[in-house]
Amino acid sequence: MSGKMFCWQCQETAGGKGCTVSGVCGKKPDVAAMQDLLIYVTKGLSCVATRLRGEGAEVGKDTNHLVTMNLFVTITNANFDREAIEEKIRDTLSAKRELLTRLSNTDGLPEAALWDGKPETFAEKASEVGLLATENEDIRSLRELILYGLKGLAAYSKHANALLYDDESVDAFIQKALSDTLNDTLTVDDLIALTLETGKYGVAGMALLDKANTSAYGNPEITTVNLGVRNNPGILISGHDLRDLEMLLEQTAGTGVDVYTHSEMLPAHYYPAFKKYPHFAGNYGNAWWKQKEEFEKFRGPILMTTNCVVPPADTYRDRLWTTGAVGVSGCRHIPGEYGETKDFSALIAQAKQCPPPEELEQGTITGGFAHEQVFALADKVVDAVKSGAIRKFVVMGGCDGRMKSRGYYTEFAEKLPKDAVILTAGCAKYKYNKLNLGDINGIPRVLDAGQCNDSYSLALIALKLKEVFQLDDINDLPIAFNIAWYEQKAVIVLLALLYLGVKNIHLGPTLPAFLSPNVADVLVKNFGIAGIGAVDDDLNLFFWNASAS
Repeated sequence: MSGKMFCWQCQETAGGKGCTVSGVCGKKPDVAAMQDLLIYVTKGLSCVATRLRGEGAEVGKDTNHLVTMNLFVTITNANFDREAIEEKIRDTLSAKRELLTRLSNTDGLPEAALWDGKPETFAEKASEVGLLATENEDIRSLRELILYGLKGLAAYSKHANALLYDDESVDAFIQKALSDTLNDTLTVDDLIALTLETGKYGVAGMALLDKANTSAYGNPEITTVNLGVRNNPGILISGHDLRDLEMLLEQTAGTGVDVYTHSEMLPAHYYPAFKKYPHFAGNYGNAWWKQKEEFEKFRGPILMTTNCVVPPADTYRDRLWTTGAVGVSGCRHIPGEYGETKDFSALIAQAKQCPPPEELEQGTITGGFAHEQVFALADKVVDAVKSGAIRKFVVMGGCDGRMKSRGYYTEFAEKLPKDAVILTAGCAKYKYNKLNLGDINGIPRVLDAGQCNDSYSLALIALKLKEVFQLDDINDLPIAFNIAWYEQKAVIVLLALLYLGVKNIHLGPTLPAFLSPNVADVLVKNFGIAGIGAVDDDLNLFFWNASAS
């Protein structure tokens, strides 16, 4: 099967099995091949870096940042630019070449650590090193599960790095785990242990990003966000990178150009530091998958700071700008290394020539229920639980997506008992955050903690409740987990929850295609992982069957 495109890393993979002709995301086979090769050479670099650490040598931040950026580049809907990916491959080979000179010997290193092909050999090599090169389906499944967790962890690390926060232990683990996916002596049991260890470092990575964000911008607070538009030209910023937003707000101040958030950037409004900008206008649109329709109507430039980008229509391709890990052929890319100030002047100049956005909707939505804000409301929340006003919390974090089956989550939210509260983070919230679900004793029935990485807040809230109610087991809390997933950042959130001991997580709208039957069976038996069913059946399971809580 070598030489054939095969990708199954996202929930929407073709037929629930794998994309073999072209990616459902829009990724073409030549781009998929270069992403496969980028992962291969990054594993090779990681082997060398891990060996160096074993010899007591230091590995610099440049190497750590290169590895995390490479992984981020290959996340679903991040980079569709073959030339940009090939440049990353060349940079990685160059970095590996330098590290190899520092090793005392290269005995026992895998082929990936030693391969140093020229650009004209990239396509041939890529055809040999995709995931299907691992023949045993259970080993392949676990290697991919670990890799996808590492991709999500790398994305969160990159956001922290942008704010000049690093955790050497996280970077060292990422690189060791990548090198371990090349180790043919590791058994299924070894890889299961490594999967849980990935979850452990997922918690550490999310904690690092939480510290970076809150140190720079303050703790999120309850905030009402406008959904309408103003009469000024606007720039729409999407993705997750708060440092990019900060630079954009600084550079648009006083220009007459407003800035709007889109999709996963919505929670930026919850941070106190951004409230000082009067031209920070509100949120425009919905989850990532509606962007072709909504970006057309925005009429101004759009800045994509991270995934998820959809290959744009020609009608607005000249208004789509990328930065960081994102790349789209034919769209302008704004460079900038960690610690540097990016230059958004060309994007701002374009905005000034554009008409104001077309209004999609009016009204407001409320969020900002990250851990410190919920802790401030702890007495109120605990009283509501003790009095029976709140019977159960349902964690509905994760991702949104195109599939019609995701309407399940809207229906589920609408049919929840009135004494249930939703805890959410990530773009999955767009399935229900504009519903009028009301409140319980002044506590909104949708508590939005923020971006997908703010699932860390949901974990801290659960641990705090465990402490308050003096429980020995987190699974004894009145909390159910009904999580939607789409791409690899959701995988690291899942692994983090498993590491924290959370069981009976329901995952949908489908279980990952990359789970072999045997690996899926391990997750079911050891952790109670399950899929979703009909809404009414699942509600009955969550609220009237104690084994689901």
